[in-house]
Amino acid sequence: MLHDSLFRRSLAAGGSALALTAIFAMPAFAQSSAPAAAAADAGIDPATTSATATPDQASALDQRDAAGQDVVVTGSRIDRAGYDAPTPTLRVTATDLSVGGRPNVAAALNDLPQFRATTSAQTTGTNTGAGTAPVDLRGLGTSRTLVLLDGRRFASDNDLNTIPTVLIKSVDVVTGGASAAWGSGAVAGVVNVSIDDRFNGLRLGAQAGISSFNDAAERRFEGAFGAAFAGGRGHVLVGGEYLDNDGVVPKVSRPRIGRWATVADGAGRFVLAPDVGFSNAAYGGLIMSGVLAGNAFNPDGTLRRFDGGTVRGTNSIGGEGPSNDDLSPLVTPQRRYNGLARVSYELSDAVKATAEVRHSRMYNNYIWFGDHNRSSATSGLRIGSDNAFLPAAVREQMAAAGQTSFFLGRFNNDFAYSTIDFERETTQATLALDGTIGTRLRWSAYYTHGAFQNNIDTPGFILTQNYARAVDSIVSPTTGQPICRVALTDPGTACVPINLFGEGAPSAAAAAYVTGTPMSRSTTKLDVTGFSLRGEPFALPAGDVSFAAGFEARKEQIDTRVGALDLARAFTSFSFSPLAGAFTVKEAFGELLVPLIHDTPLLRRLELNGAVRVSDYSTTGSIWSYKLGGTNEFFPGLRGRATYSRDIRSASLSELFTQSTVGYNNLTDPQTGQSVYVQNIGGGNVALRPEVANTFTGGVTWSPASVAGLNLTVDYYDIRIDDVITTIAPQDLVTRCFAGNLDLCSRIDRDAAGTLVRTRSTFVNLSQYQTNGIDAELSYLLPLSRLGVDSGGRLRFRLLGTWVDGLSTDDGVSQIEYVRSQGYSFGLGVPKWRVNGAIGYDDKTYSAELRARYISPGEYNLTQDITNGHIGAYTYVDLQLAARIPVTSGPSLEVYANASNLFDKAPPVGSLYSPYYDVIGRYVTVGARVRF
Repeated sequence: MLHDSLFRRSLAAGGSALALTAIFAMPAFAQSSAPAAAAADAGIDPATTSATATPDQASALDQRDAAGQDVVVTGSRIDRAGYDAPTPTLRVTATDLSVGGRPNVAAALNDLPQFRATTSAQTTGTNTGAGTAPVDLRGLGTSRTLVLLDGRRFASDNDLNTIPTVLIKSVDVVTGGASAAWGSGAVAGVVNVSIDDRFNGLRLGAQAGISSFNDAAERRFEGAFGAAFAGGRGHVLVGGEYLDNDGVVPKVSRPRIGRWATVADGAGRFVLAPDVGFSNAAYGGLIMSGVLAGNAFNPDGTLRRFDGGTVRGTNSIGGEGPSNDDLSPLVTPQRRYNGLARVSYELSDAVKATAEVRHSRMYNNYIWFGDHNRSSATSGLRIGSDNAFLPAAVREQMAAAGQTSFFLGRFNNDFAYSTIDFERETTQATLALDGTIGTRLRWSAYYTHGAFQNNIDTPGFILTQNYARAVDSIVSPTTGQPICRVALTDPGTACVPINLFGEGAPSAAAAAYVTGTPMSRSTTKLDVTGFSLRGEPFALPAGDVSFAAGFEARKEQIDTRVGALDLARAFTSFSFSPLAGAFTVKEAFGELLVPLIHDTPLLRRLELNGAVRVSDYSTTGSIWSYKLGGTNEFFPGLRGRATYSRDIRSASLSELFTQSTVGYNNLTDPQTGQSVYVQNIGGGNVALRPEVANTFTGGVTWSPASVAGLNLTVDYYDIRIDDVITTIAPQDLVTRCFAGNLDLCSRIDRDAAGTLVRTRSTFVNLSQYQTNGIDAELSYLLPLSRLGVDSGGRLRFRLLGTWVDGLSTDDGVSQIEYVRSQGYSFGLGVPKWRVNGAIGYDDKTYSAELRARYISPGEYNLTQDITNGHIGAYTYVDLQLAARIPVTSGPSLEVYANASNLFDKAPPVGSLYSPYYDVIGRYVTVGARVRF
């Protein structure tokens, strides 16, 4: 029988699993000190087991880490033992992911400087994608980060909520273009999640968390079981988790977040103002025109003078202007469960089969946002003087003034404030075969099928025709009771008249008649098959030549069906759209590693790496991607690396065919200088062209043999993307239109008075997207035995930082720079600097980690002249503690606690849906795990 490590290396590439270059060791944090203990038991210095181990060190360790598991150091399809690819790669261990007690893997990765939390429960509290958890490298967009599970694409739009955290062994992050190796989407890089398929035993865990505001309560339960069978030829793994997080509801539960908005300051500039509400609507209704303009209805139908505070366009500062922030969530509540089962079996000494099935479901039902009537003095919801419910005193004053109608602005929280009931369910099954041919060739083949269902109901939206009929009520000439005017000509009508005068006035029957439920049932399917052959067919004087070659075929399709009312466009402000679409792609790839020079001065190990891939899309035809790179060891422990790649990305299903989405934003209209509350419609675009990126990375790594455990890495990156597929943030949309881009002006709607009422931020091709900067890391692992302390413990030090020189988009008319534009939630901005520093300790019993996360100063939104838009530097501190209860036999018990944002640092004002700043506050989790 072949050694199992050979199968492990085979499993780690070509579609059965992806193992990427582990350039740096992220310290083993507090979840478990088992790796250090295992290393000590094996007689290995833990400091030499870091992911920055050189190929020589890796070979000496027989490609196994401190816990006895195989390590393949690679960032490509090449899976030769000890190969260090030229593309920078970061390994994040399961214990690293536990720091801060984050609710999912994506949230944990967003703590790292290379990521931007573009989509999360914190950044999408009121849209139809709320609660999803993809990742975004470099802030280039979630669609440009290719996410894989054990080297394979998976269904559900890269939503990491679908993967059981309890089974994750590590996450490998390639921080450069990798399309030639892994296909479309790897423009910013690749994130590969690896499952711990060698786990043996039974592990159970429970965790609970709460914020310093006594909300966002979370409950998590997890379990994993693994065992060998058939004399060790087979292995079974089963695991899953359940999470229930209450979220943060409403937005005003955070004083620096809810009801803050950018408004005109009256002097030609703008200001971030507190207590911002609607100036053209009120609870119970606000009369906007005529003799009684400026009066609002009390619950009993009487009038009061509306306190509008300081009016700025359609918003008011202070006063009693209502806001969705009073009711809608800041952080989306989420409830989910997921599970994975995997069985592997050695069919022979040269072939292993693996079967896997994964299932997840995420669901919840929570208040969403209101369908309001926001009127002006000249347009909006018209109320006639003969309205059946109009108070007599109001009717008399109108008659005295010769007025027959007025416009009513109303905050419809009492009958048309929608909830959202969503369910996202994913099931995916995979069959893989891995084997060897002789001693120098390895092969892998797989097929996977996945289905992602996204079901949404949003009851509470106004039906245009029914509402118009119900509002137009009169007193019946026969019964003296309120009826709809339409009943005069259609006695059999089901119309129920509605009373709008005073909060709580609408009856339940009227509310049911005038509102309905937009609904969507969407299924996305993914089918992928692939084959790869890898090996070392011959040797040169400098070493073995390695290659990888293969093909893949993929089909993606979506089918979205909507309700009859959506099809009829019966709703006033929001409805889903039906859509269906599919594409197929056939790909062939090849990669070659050639060792050129070995063991000479300054060229101790010079290797050249090249890769090429051709992708034939049914939608856009054939397109090529390639990579050329090299590595060299100049001195023992000092390495250089560089790579240039042409990366491609064809539009995804969501970009081509996604259903219409809706959201609302406070925007500043550069045409009028006023702040307005505007609806934004999102969606797909079937005319999109593929985007092409040119990426250069270059850097050095230093691991001096004289200081074991010390690692220093510095890498420069430069990424330029042409024909960029993206959505334009609503504020940027109106700004670019004002700057002269007439094509984008067609995506803006104004009413008869010229006021902004709607933006359509669907996917488009822009001319160019460019970013460049530097990643750096310094880490040191110090066993206390070197200091003469015989405790079996070790100290860990780590400094990780990213400096961004530029991040800009160019639409062919104007260029916008986004570096330091880091407060506006719907923009693309990134800070100039993000730095993480950590110090930790662990031994066989105790472990602790203290981490600081630094964000450099910036501006709320550089596209606007905001008088108080500066954001100072921010530093968050996280703490994790754990203890392993010593036992001589039987189950082992571990207890742990996390404190994220330990000092409860308040966020910058107005940082709603912030991708960088903590709006939750100090968050404490405690938990326990038991292993049998």
